[in-house]
Amino acid sequence: MTAHPDTRTEADDVRRFWEGLGLPGLVDVHTHFMPERVLRKVWAYFDALGPLTGGVEWPITYREEEAARAALLREFGVRAFTAMLYPHKPGMAPWLNDWAAGFAARTPDCLHTSTLFPEPGVVDHVRDAVDAGARVFKAHVQVGAYDPADESLDGAWGLLAEAGVPVVIHCGSGPAPGKHTGPGPIARVLARHPRLRLIVAHLGMPEYEDFLDLAERYGEVRLDTTMAFTDFSERLAPFPRRALPRLAALGDRVLLGSDFPNIPYPYLHQLHALERLGLGDAWLRAVCHDNAARLFGLPG
Repeated sequence: MTAHPDTRTEADDVRRFWEGLGLPGLVDVHTHFMPERVLRKVWAYFDALGPLTGGVEWPITYREEEAARAALLREFGVRAFTAMLYPHKPGMAPWLNDWAAGFAARTPDCLHTSTLFPEPGVVDHVRDAVDAGARVFKAHVQVGAYDPADESLDGAWGLLAEAGVPVVIHCGSGPAPGKHTGPGPIARVLARHPRLRLIVAHLGMPEYEDFLDLAERYGEVRLDTTMAFTDFSERLAPFPRRALPRLAALGDRVLLGSDFPNIPYPYLHQLHALERLGLGDAWLRAVCHDNAARLFGLPG
């Protein structure tokens, strides 16, 4: 099991990282907060090496209570984060969205997050969440086991595209492929909704170059760095070094994501993994703060 880092020392090191770049802090678009009993089930799934983990040992580094996790992100200097949550069956999304609205109300530095699922009433569920102030959505094609291009979701994607609300979507085939993962299904969604602000989680791992293709084709497609380039992920799905110039060229549409707290290494390692790419301080500033601050209209 991964040893829990000394959080005081780590917080100092994380702050030194962004202060050295001249930033006011970090913006992390891929952190998980959800009802405690749901999160405990997620942790139990990782502990049991469930099929969607790819059978890889995955110790949870920050197995803390909700308040402690939020406080730790603040200690790190994360000035805005998300509550990524996702349903795996009909009927869950409205309940999760109600919980997330309450969490955002009591956690001002959390970007109000919502989710969706292909089921009767999904357009109404999404509209209700947007009307309630949702600033970002989470979609998980792997866990939900649904086709994002299913006709039942078409109205929801159209509503989100019109509203300009970003969607962080796990649609790549890592760590284990699903029936509807990979670039094909989401490419069909984008063909119908080219203005949809998709943020492809994990840089689309392991189909990195296919998702770079989509980002180059559609100006509203973005990528988050969640777990990418870390030692853990490089062993399983290494990013092709030939694609680094393309990633550098998309520097205004790459956003920091971490998967906190469900990561098998310290938070600081994600930052160092980005730094060692050698793409320069301007790229790091954009990725770690400025791109997301601009997307979500955060104050300077």
